Parts: sequence; C-alpha cells; structure tokens
Amino acid sequence: MTTHLLLIDALNLIRRIYAVDSQQSGNDKSLAIKNTFSRVQNAVRKLLKQSKATHSIAVFDGEKSWRFHYYPLYKQSRKPMPCELANALPQLYKAFSDLGISVYVPQHDEADDVISTLASKASCNKIKSTIVSTDKGFLPLLNEHIAVYDYFKSVFMSSRDVMSKFSLTHLQLIDFWALSGDKTNDIPGVSGIGKQGAINLLTQFESVENALNCETPPVELKRVLNKLNDNYDDYIRAKLLVTLRQDINLGFSLKALRLTSFQYE
Repeated sequence: MTTHLLLIDALNLIRRIYAVDSQQSGNDKSLAIKNTFSRVQNAVRKLLKQSKATHSIAVFDGEKSWRFHYYPLYKQSRKPMPCELANALPQLYKAFSDLGISVYVPQHDEADDVISTLASKASCNKIKSTIVSTDKGFLPLLNEHIAVYDYFKSVFMSSRDVMSKFSLTHLQLIDFWALSGDKTNDIPGVSGIGKQGAINLLTQFESVENALNCETPPVELKRVLNKLNDNYDDYIRAKLLVTLRQDINLGFSLKALRLTSFQYE
C-alpha cells in the first residue's frame, strides 16, 4: 500500500462540530460533549476510509506560541474556547486514539506549524499527505504531494480554487497576506495597501521581491510601492506571522504514526 499521511487539525474539526452540537443540545453541556465525541469519531472514520491513509496524527494547539510573544496582539479578538469544551479535551483526545490515530499536543507550538512541518518533511520524501482543515493558512503548502481537504464541504482545495477565491496563485498568498493583512488572526498588513492594492501589485510583479527590485514601476502602482517602502517593517512582521514553520523538531518519526488498529472494511 502506498504511504499516505493523514494530518488532522484537531481543534479545527472539534470546535466546528461542537458549535453545532452545543446549539442543538441547549443548556445540556454534557450532552453536547458526548455528541461531539461521537461526531468526531464518525468524521475520523469517514476520513480514514476515504483517504486510505497508512499513517495519521491529530494535532492540537499548545500554549501561547512564539507568535503571541513576537506580536502580543496576535489573535486578540479570537473568542476563547468554551470552558466545558476545554475541560473535555482529554476526553476528546480519545476520539482519535481509540481509532488508532496518534494524538500530539505540543507544549507551545501551534497545530498549524506542526502540521506544516510534517507535511513538508513528507513532501521532501515524496510521501503524499492530506491536511484536514478549513484554515486557509495551509493553502500555500499545496503541491503534488500535499493536499488540503475541507471535511465540512467535502472538497479538496485546489490551485484553481485558490485562484478563484483570491485572484492569485497559492504561491503568492504569503505575500498577499503580508501586504493586506489577515483579519482572522488580527495580523495587520501594510497600512494603505489593502486587498486590491496587494492583488494589483502581485498580478503585475508576481512577488514583493520583484516589485521592490523594479526600477521603473508603472505609474498606477507607485502609490502602493511607496506605501510598501515606507512601511517595510510592517510587511516583514506580517510575513513572519502568516508563514507557517516547516522546521519544528518533533522528536518522532513517520513510523510512530502508522495506523494499526483501524479496519477500513
């Protein structure tokens, strides 16, 4: 069987399922947790059957990552996890481990950086991986070995989808978010450029580096380039924040993630 690594953004999956179950369960929080556990396991079973994965891991977030220290306003408007869900996380770990999936809870790293590291290392070894998440931050990783799957829409995100949504290629997204900002994570971009300005710049030059090296830029882009030059430090800060790490030392190998207990039939 061809090696296939299934990488599950665990809280991304759990929190979306819990949001529905908590509404349906009314004030019965214990019922909401019970239903979430069941639905997460059903989701995992579907993912395993669909992907035919040989290896898998469910990755959770650690405590405040380096991004919070580098930029204290990072995710400042993000609603905290409901207390009842946070308290039930050890129970929800079992939703994955009971099906033979490794569970990883880093001390400080974000799940996105851990998943990015695993997918990138697998890709370097020409091993296929599928990232299960609705987080757009994984889209720059797309290549022939790395796929991103939205479980809730039952679709794989393709390069064509990225172009349709952002009017840019997936390889330009990091520069795009560094210029325009990422409101989801409270990361400001370069003041005065905005989304359309960023798209115009990257459509013309392909990358920020090319734009900065252009000696005779088009008249219509001079304002955007002046904003970029005047606020270059903001661009660098945003680029660092929106770029997922691929170099985390995790202390385990692919062999540790092999699926053994789950039957596809």
